[in-house]
Formats: sequence, C-alpha cells, structure tokens
Amino acid sequence: MPWLQFRVDTNRIHAEKIEEALLLAGAVSVSLQDNADQPILEPALGEAPLWDQTRVTGLFHAEINTAATEAKVAALLSAPLPNAHWEQLEDRDWERAWMSHYKPIRCGENLWICPSWCQPPHPEAINLLLDPGLAFGTGTHPTTFLCLQWLAEEPLQSRSVIDFGCGSGILGIGALLLGAERAMGADIDPQALIASRSNAARNGIDPERFPVYLPEQMPREPADILLANILAGPLMELSCKLIDLTRIGGRICLSGILASQAQQVKAAYRQHVAFDEDRERANWVRLSGTRVRQMRQAPLRGGRGDW
Repeated sequence: MPWLQFRVDTNRIHAEKIEEALLLAGAVSVSLQDNADQPILEPALGEAPLWDQTRVTGLFHAEINTAATEAKVAALLSAPLPNAHWEQLEDRDWERAWMSHYKPIRCGENLWICPSWCQPPHPEAINLLLDPGLAFGTGTHPTTFLCLQWLAEEPLQSRSVIDFGCGSGILGIGALLLGAERAMGADIDPQALIASRSNAARNGIDPERFPVYLPEQMPREPADILLANILAGPLMELSCKLIDLTRIGGRICLSGILASQAQQVKAAYRQHVAFDEDRERANWVRLSGTRVRQMRQAPLRGGRGDW
C-alpha cells in the first residue's frame, strides 16, 4: 500500500501539540525524532524527554487530499506550518526490508549469531539461531556483542547462569550452547519472555534448561554467572539484588553502560566485586568481575525495588 508522509520541523515546546493535530487529521501513525543530532541516551525513570529541535512525521494513506489535510492541521493548531512538507513513502515490505539487513554475526572464536531465516555461514560452529521479535537483543548492538564476546571466552561447562533483562534470550541461550548446564532468564516485558521461549525452542533448548520469569517471580537462587545487559541507572539501583544473585566466587557481567558512566556503576559494586579490565566498543562499556565477599544486608534487598 502506498503512503504519504507529512513532516513538520519544530521544537520541543510544540512537538506534542503537532503530534495530536496530525492524529486528529487522520494520520495512521506519528513519529518524533531528533532533528539536530542531540541524542537522549538515558532519560530518568518516568521521563519522556524531547529534543530541542524535533521532527514530527505523520503517516497518511496516499489517496488523501493533501491540501485539505494540511489545512485541517493548521486549523487545529490555529497557526500555519512554514516548516512542513509532504513526501511520498516508497511502497515496500518493511519487515522484510529489516530482515534483509540483519546478517550473521561472529561474536567469538566459534560463536555465531544467525538470523533464523539465514543459512549459517559456518555450520560446524556454534550457531545461535535468533528471531528477536519485539524484544531487544540481536547481537548487533555493542552492549549485546560485548556480552557475547565475554561468554565465548568464559569457562561455562557445568555452570548455572542468570540472564537478567533477557530480552530475546540471546545471552542465556548463548551460554547454554557454549556449555552451561542451565540458565534462567528474567525480564519486566512479557513480550521478551515470549521471544526468549521461542528462541530457546528454535535452538533445541529444553524449556526446563531455560525457564524465564518476570523479576518478582524468579527463584532467588544465586548462579555461577550473572549477566545483566540493561542500563546504568537500573544496574546501580539493583546492585544489591544482582550481587546477591551471584554466588561467592561467581562471575558477573554488566552491560548497557556508556563509557562516561562506568565508574559510577563500578562504585555500586566495588565492595563485593573484584573487577576485570573494562572492555569498550563504540563508546559502550562492559564491566565484568568476580564476587568476592558476602553482603551484610539481608539478601535481595537493595536499590529501589524490583527492576
């Protein structure tokens, strides 16, 4: 189906009003994006910040009367739209277009992440077949790649693993394929749990070897290895919980951290974790280390509640 886009260049003050006007004028969807290379990397919990210069784009069916639609938007706003224009959107299958750009990725000496619709380039290697669905985690993002690299270098035989913030299940499944005895996933998004179960089945993983839970429902059993690829804020808030989910002498791997945030995150764990050398990729940092001592407070109390 052909589509038209109506793009309006504006600022943070007017962006939400324009979004509402586009929807009332018949837009099928509206997107807001940075219009001046001003990334918002990690908003505070509950915040939905906008950029100083924001582009608001409404998607319309191609058969609409563009002049009448533009006039309706202007009337709803009680103002003209000088920085606005229409564009024809190429008619294409967007899901397949995305799939065509997602290629197998080598994450270790013998570990490949392969889209489920692609033939593995090296069938003799350990190939994790993945269809992320609506969940985060394809191996392409530096934070996930750094964790997979770490897993490929760790001795995993007979180890137990917790993948906290499991997303697509990529880290827990990767650990199992690399030799871990069992793994457990946890995520606040029910869609992530569905994706994790589906990807585990796609890789021939018995559901009993990789159960997944909402965080408040997961068993409180410490593992030999804990992975948490989330964001710096939650990693700091949940430090007590994540430390306590790692056995004494166990290994911990934290990701989703910008280079500028690494020391803050380390400070939340340093009394209980002996850190390895940091690893960085595209301004994202992976922290890993060994839990070295017992915590003084009661188990799993810490931070500001469940993630």
